[in-house]
Amino acid sequence: MAWKTLDDMELDGKVVLVRVDINVPVENGLVTDATRIEKIVPTVKDILAKGGKPVLLAHYGRPKGKPVAEMSLKLTLPALEAALGQSVTFAEDCVGGPARSAVSAMKPGEVLLLENTRFHAGEEANDPAMAAALAALGQVYVNDAFSAAHRAHASTEGIARLLPACAGRLMEAELKALEAALGNPVRPVVAVVGGAKVSTKLDLLGNLVTRVDHLVIGGGMANTFLVAQGVEVGKSLAERDMAPTALEILEKAREAGCTIHLPVDVVVAREFKAHAANETVPVADCPADAMILDAGPQTVEAISAVFGLCRTLIWNGPLGAFEIAPFDAATNAAAARAAELTAAGTLVSVAGGGDTVAALNKAGAAEGFTYISTAGGAFLEWMEGKDLPGVAALMG
Repeated sequence: MAWKTLDDMELDGKVVLVRVDINVPVENGLVTDATRIEKIVPTVKDILAKGGKPVLLAHYGRPKGKPVAEMSLKLTLPALEAALGQSVTFAEDCVGGPARSAVSAMKPGEVLLLENTRFHAGEEANDPAMAAALAALGQVYVNDAFSAAHRAHASTEGIARLLPACAGRLMEAELKALEAALGNPVRPVVAVVGGAKVSTKLDLLGNLVTRVDHLVIGGGMANTFLVAQGVEVGKSLAERDMAPTALEILEKAREAGCTIHLPVDVVVAREFKAHAANETVPVADCPADAMILDAGPQTVEAISAVFGLCRTLIWNGPLGAFEIAPFDAATNAAAARAAELTAAGTLVSVAGGGDTVAALNKAGAAEGFTYISTAGGAFLEWMEGKDLPGVAALMG
């Protein structure tokens, strides 16, 4: 790996600027899900153990370059203190006098949180002056926010060019997992791509067919591929205007030696609601007045067989309308099989993206995967083969 980790850095007595993602959901002034906060604890604890003084940089919401009281990071303090098991000092700004004063007052063992970086227009503009003002506060920069790594902002990219820089523990784990999944994977590799629309995942599909051995396409986007092949899908969600593009992707896969797997049987219903009357039919027999809401059991069996043949799995998107039973059955069953193979040591499984994490949690299978990325946009851009500015900046 070309990037450094905390193990490579001398931190004793140094002010360590740590870019974290604590952009957490808040209701009535209280954090309702502290997962992102909990995930930064190992990095902060390791910096403290090495004698460093952690100064946390983070954004919250979209204040558009101006202070907005409801988007103050002060809201996260109680949850941050609970996760770290110690008090955390707060500075009313991330640059300038308040930040400098708070940093200079730090004693060994203390943690400081600076105010929302996006309260300054220079953050999202990656303004060199903003990056320099942040860098002036410390001696070492640690990026532990993979979820913000696809943004070239002052606190994710600009600052990394100005100080000795490394990846935090969360970023390190994410990069290692992604390297194992697509960078230098154990083959054969299978990717599962689901979700509603082909149009939102064109770059993703185009990149994957040249990188993986098997591509399982599910959800609404599978319907678009079926339509492209002349299969009637009734009232199902399908982007009929994307049929030529779907055919191009199929051809690109054939040329690259990637096998694409589409549903062979489907679960159809006349209404989109929980426990709607439904039936399972061969994929070519979708009634004209029905819609496809899930993959059928034969499809799940076929997907499970592919998982059994492969050594690496990358998963993004559900196989059906996972939010409502019983149309979550295919996603649940396939996820359970992936978790089972992972536990047996025959499969490295990496998954990411909002819907994916929700679907795998709902299936009770998330814990069984090798790695679950909560990074959303950054995970998708990585799967699309794009360079992530925040990661590239760590490469020096």
